[in-house]
Amino acid sequence: MRKVLIVIIFILSFSIGFAQEVLDKVVAVVDDKFILLSELEFQTQLIAYQRKLNPNDPNLQKAVLNSLIEEKLMLIQAEFDSIRVTEDEITRQLDFQIENFIQQFGSKEKLEQVYNKSLEKIKRELRDEIRNNILIQKVQEMKFARLEVSRYEVEEFFKQYRDSIGMVSEEVQLSQIFIQTKVSDFDKAVIRQKLEKILDSIQAGGDFSTFAARYSEDAATAKDGGDLGFVKRGLFFKEFEEVVFNMEKGEISGIIETPIGFHIAQLVDRRGESVRVRHILLRLKPSKETEKRITDLLEAISDSVRSGVNTFSYYAKLYSEDKSTAQFGGEMGKIPVQELDTDLRNLISKMNEKEISKPRKITLSKDVTGYQIIYLEKRIPEHMPDLNLDYERLEQLALMQKRKKVYENLIEQLKKQVYWDIRL
Repeated sequence: MRKVLIVIIFILSFSIGFAQEVLDKVVAVVDDKFILLSELEFQTQLIAYQRKLNPNDPNLQKAVLNSLIEEKLMLIQAEFDSIRVTEDEITRQLDFQIENFIQQFGSKEKLEQVYNKSLEKIKRELRDEIRNNILIQKVQEMKFARLEVSRYEVEEFFKQYRDSIGMVSEEVQLSQIFIQTKVSDFDKAVIRQKLEKILDSIQAGGDFSTFAARYSEDAATAKDGGDLGFVKRGLFFKEFEEVVFNMEKGEISGIIETPIGFHIAQLVDRRGESVRVRHILLRLKPSKETEKRITDLLEAISDSVRSGVNTFSYYAKLYSEDKSTAQFGGEMGKIPVQELDTDLRNLISKMNEKEISKPRKITLSKDVTGYQIIYLEKRIPEHMPDLNLDYERLEQLALMQKRKKVYENLIEQLKKQVYWDIRL
């Protein structure tokens, strides 16, 4: 994913540079909205790269142009429907996207280096794009979200497309119990005590950068002595900002607790509204004793199911902390084997039906880890589509087909209502 982003950003930078050297051309008009040649070329290059297609294929460029026209038409539909997007909605989505970019590139500075722009300028340029994406999403929700298909429609879809759907790949029916590894108060105290010893050593004359390189658990900055570079408010946790933006140059903070751990900060410099800060981070993570208590509980649950004390579903509802599956007794549904992550696929390949796995450590997000046991309910071999066996899958395909037709009809109506012209 990171390599894809680098290429995408490189193409974007190249396209912008190219557009500055030549006079841009209008290739299509949709009402009062214009589509420029530079935009068309960039989108064509991007899709060609993503799908491994020839960017010089005129049919590809034509398809991309039609897609851009449809996007403009959907924005006009948003105006017809008086759909609005709040600044808070845009800001939340923008912050989420920027945070993902920073994680993928390792630091804010690396992101700025690849874009060759400041973070503030990147945000400004992304803002309109995000606004449009949210508007289109809201139009789709309004027009398509409530669409349903009846049993009759699914049966008719199956009759019409059964020979073109293709084989249904091997699937497994799984259930899970997941328990998150939360950091206990005792774990916090141990981590804080370790950082206090580091702080004592620095206050006794130790070099902050050296200690950061040796002990900080922020991999992106530790090698640079914990240097976070110049930043403005709004990029750090508020607990961290409340301290560092009120420090004097050269000052070293006490222990700062944020949602990810404990920090020591040093204010290196101040420039207008920006500060340059070094930090040492010890992340909040559960102790081995905390993790063992979880695995022991999961092992005890497995033993109880095997001995018939109660069902896997019963214990999933009682103990599992994955809200999306716990209420259904841990059921994850039928999942194509090829869609499982590699570790889970390897685990399942060695299990028999009605078997429970050993506890395994998994990461659900950057802040959520835990242990999981898997119950293999059933294996479903590769087979031709079957109306009863694969009804849910066929229902989704039929619904997608119905939404596609509604979308196409909407676009056709808009093309009759709105002036549009291709000038390529």
